[in-house]
Amino acid sequence: MSKKNTQNITFNISLEEANLIFKALGKQPFAEVFELIGKLNEQANQQLVEQQQQTDPQ
Repeated sequence: MSKKNTQNITFNISLEEANLIFKALGKQPFAEVFELIGKLNEQANQQLVEQQQQTDPQ
């Protein structure tokens, strides 16, 4: 993935919509999307863990 533009953008989408994005990316050539998939997956997992901790404190 090109590092030409380092500005960040935030999307607020449902889990279902996120899964649809992952499904669509999975149909693209691996070499073009693997870094993006990894980055999105990392962020999604972090958010899901945080949400779980908020709703189920120990």
